[in-house]
Amino acid sequence: MQVVKTAIPDILILKPEVFGDARGFFLESFNQKDFDDAIGHPVHFVQDNHSHSRYGVLRGLHYQIQQPQGKLVRVVSGVVFDVAVDLRRSSATFGKWVGVELSADHQQQLWIPPGFGHGFVVVSEHADFLYKTTDYYAPEYERCIRWDDTTLAIEWPKLKIAPLVSVKDAKGKIFKEAEVFA
Repeated sequence: MQVVKTAIPDILILKPEVFGDARGFFLESFNQKDFDDAIGHPVHFVQDNHSHSRYGVLRGLHYQIQQPQGKLVRVVSGVVFDVAVDLRRSSATFGKWVGVELSADHQQQLWIPPGFGHGFVVVSEHADFLYKTTDYYAPEYERCIRWDDTTLAIEWPKLKIAPLVSVKDAKGKIFKEAEVFA
């Protein structure tokens, strides 16, 4: 596995070794030891999630203020633009974001540690998005920051339609009013 650092050093792109031939391909999608070595400490995942969305669906920016979740995300069908926002007030990159295109074609994964807001938009006809989390979903602690917050100024890809967001996401807080981590 190749590890690529991003502009926010805690956010890592993980590129698995893919073995392909005329029959298809094989890759190891997760190996606990290799993953722990890549990020420099042990991580315990407790939940796997699968999201299927159509073109233009934008989910996020989500996080849990208590029971924060680290996420290992990947796309197994389609293409998404994935975003992580640093919500750790004590961090040198507080309020900064990283955006990465994830696709079934290149098989890379993104590690987003606890303390980050997370969202993505589907830029293909549809996408299947898989992610492992380090803590359980706790709706009472879930928070949402608006995807189009002007302070964050995330450079989302241009779409042919207006992004399709849930009612919950449309009611997200602006960054300046959001609960963040110490």
